[in-house]
Amino acid sequence: MTRRPLVLATVCLAALTINLDTTIVNVALPSLATELGADTRELLWIVDGYNLAFAALVLAMGSVSDRFGRRPALLVGLAGFGLASGAAALVDSSGALIALRFVMGVGAALIFPTTLSIIANAYPDRRERASALGLWGAAVGLGVALGPVSGGWLLEHFTWHAVFWALLPVAGVAIVMTLAFVPESRDPDVPPLDRPGLVVSVAALGLLTWTIIEAPEHGWTSAATLGGFAVAAVLLAAFVLVERRAVHPMLDVTLFADRRFSAAAGAVTVVFFALFGFIFLITQYFQFARDYSALGTGLRILPVAVCIAIASVVGGLLAPRIGTRAVVVTGLASLAAAFLWISRLELEASYPQVIVPQMVLLGLGLGLVSTPATESILQVLPPARAGVGSAVNDATRELGGTLGVAVVGSLFSSLYAERLGELLGGRLDPAALAAAEDSVGATAVIAADSPLVADALGDAFMVGLSAGCTVIGVLCLAAALAGLVALPGRVRTGRPARSGGVEAGQLVG
Repeated sequence: MTRRPLVLATVCLAALTINLDTTIVNVALPSLATELGADTRELLWIVDGYNLAFAALVLAMGSVSDRFGRRPALLVGLAGFGLASGAAALVDSSGALIALRFVMGVGAALIFPTTLSIIANAYPDRRERASALGLWGAAVGLGVALGPVSGGWLLEHFTWHAVFWALLPVAGVAIVMTLAFVPESRDPDVPPLDRPGLVVSVAALGLLTWTIIEAPEHGWTSAATLGGFAVAAVLLAAFVLVERRAVHPMLDVTLFADRRFSAAAGAVTVVFFALFGFIFLITQYFQFARDYSALGTGLRILPVAVCIAIASVVGGLLAPRIGTRAVVVTGLASLAAAFLWISRLELEASYPQVIVPQMVLLGLGLGLVSTPATESILQVLPPARAGVGSAVNDATRELGGTLGVAVVGSLFSSLYAERLGELLGGRLDPAALAAAEDSVGATAVIAADSPLVADALGDAFMVGLSAGCTVIGVLCLAAALAGLVALPGRVRTGRPARSGGVEAGQLVG
């Protein structure tokens, strides 16, 4: 296909657009906390409303894309995402913004599986596909890079509304390129949408996320929290039963019996849990705890993003040569080391001498995992059903990201409030202390006129950040150890592969 580079450029721009949204909003969180009066719980929902809708619907949207056409699916997704972003720029309350973030997540859920499906159909050769996926992964990394910097620049010159206005022209260019370059492809034999599976999966993921985010408010051992976890577990088990009995399941759970699929999906889930949790904390660390500007914060996050982009390409090239296991386990081990190192970070640590090396290690680790794991997932299904495989890959990313923000953010919120209460109880007006415990932004406003509160903010923030990064580091280490056992190495197979899998005698990464 002579237009394949233009097709690839189009889908990479679409992927960049929805990843740009993730990080551009994160760098605006301190401004939203101050200008909208959003507490930590509302900030979590502003981020996770988008992630939750994305994760909950992406499997179904993969099927929709396969059935009705990938080109129109990409166009509808981009248009919906862009319009919702423009509407978000007009709101003046955190509640309205949270609602629109859900709508933006629906658009993203339609865009992301479509981009990978288009790549899988345009590049049937494994090595070419791996290189294309590497560039796609680099586009995701570029979105991580441009989000904080562009968001920081916009916040330096305009209000927080500008970070949503800025997404409109990017989505518009992607729409024009889709119309000009992307060919139509579809699978007319794709089965009808599995509505029962969709309903149960949305209920399970929604309840789980709600329970985690609201836990600091209700208490981690409260009836609401424990009951929420219990019902979410029941719904998850029900989802597995529904899918096993469905004639045309939304998610073929038997796919997880293939270790290339299950181990790779687990690795993707873990690294995006780590990335989203980290970005949620680090943007607030730089702005609230270190008092950097929004633009200064964006620039200081660049090492992570650049290293993700570089390692995504390198990982895609290395996996077919030395094996998926070697590349992915190395990446997970690097992530574990980075987060356990960050967990020991001191408040006034040197940025160039300490924080930059930590970010480089983190970014390289994430990039090494992302592309090989994605390519391993896509090997399991034939190109005609690429939308389903792509959607599973995207669902693992967004599931990991959603839970990363919810778990790390809620743990941070609980420990931050507890430590702040210990330091300022009896030394600050009860109403002011209650507001400070609910929101780092409220604490920062009080701290501007009180050195005592400023010191307490830094101390409490580092307690929460350390705990969050420790949890992420231990999770990545466990994933690396599991990968040594479950991920496939560089082996040759003489057996005929099932349709859409690797061919006989082909190297398996």
